[in-house]
Amino acid sequence: MKELMRYPIIQAPMAGGASTPKLAASVSNAGGLGFLAAGYKTAEEMMDEIGQTRQLTERPFGVNVFVPGNEPADENILSGYREKIEKEAESVGAEIGKADSDDDDWGNKLDVLKEAGVAVVSFTFGCPTEDVIRELQDVGSLIAVTVTNLKEAKKAAGAGADVLCVQGFEAGGHRASFDDRTEDDYGLLVLIRMIGAELDLPIIAAGGLMHGKDIAAVLEAGATAQLGTAFLRCPESGASPVHKAALGNPRFTKTAVTRAFSGRRARGLVNHFLTEYDSVAPVAYPYVHHMTKQMRKAAGQKNNPELMALWAGQGYKLSRELPASELVELLVDELN
Repeated sequence: MKELMRYPIIQAPMAGGASTPKLAASVSNAGGLGFLAAGYKTAEEMMDEIGQTRQLTERPFGVNVFVPGNEPADENILSGYREKIEKEAESVGAEIGKADSDDDDWGNKLDVLKEAGVAVVSFTFGCPTEDVIRELQDVGSLIAVTVTNLKEAKKAAGAGADVLCVQGFEAGGHRASFDDRTEDDYGLLVLIRMIGAELDLPIIAAGGLMHGKDIAAVLEAGATAQLGTAFLRCPESGASPVHKAALGNPRFTKTAVTRAFSGRRARGLVNHFLTEYDSVAPVAYPYVHHMTKQMRKAAGQKNNPELMALWAGQGYKLSRELPASELVELLVDELN
């Protein structure tokens, strides 16, 4: 990993539009390691973004992919949740979508990645099989698996992962847990120590890192830093203007982990929708994600942050509105 970047700074892959080719390329060009997020995109869209990024940088970058799950959902529970949230969608002129499930174009994405040979491929929501990992390693990709506890880390190590991306509870966006159930959550530094004590693999540390001093802390713990929320307000970020504005809006005072928007645990700013529906949201990903996505999109178009998934880590108040290259330079200055 150290050979891929001048500075120990990785821009986290943020699915849903925030991680753009411009952002990834800017971070890589500045000496960090940029990442594309393939989640919620087709294999063709992912391939196009890889091509765009290669036109913008000759430096290495990574691509993150969601590992599909196969957990069924209770139709009655989904119908009940639909009835509860329909009025919110109607308030922004949208409809609640069909409670679909899909594999996020998994097989086709693997085929593209085997052809593309990007520097790093990381996985979220599970661990691929040994065969999948080996095939990607054979084309020159380093393989990182995102983990949230020691059990997951051991499984990833056993499958042949080159790197572990260790996600602390402070992190914004979806919890990367293999098993989407209520769990014991760990802060980042504790989790790094727990995993590092038992496994001899390089660690990428993710969760709440916003400042150069945060990077210094995880370096001291033996890891490389991955920052997501810190890059959300960069002009190269594809996060919506409403989302970017919310990060600096005093209306939003805290974050919480919720299933309300997607059916899977994720950390975001506490707004109206999260407050009203967190307690009744089912364990049903990606069904709930497909149910609410049109509402969330319409809310953004109508400048209504109260019905959007405003993913953010616990350190969001420390986010800065700077070009990505300048932010990398500033983080390096703070680190030193």
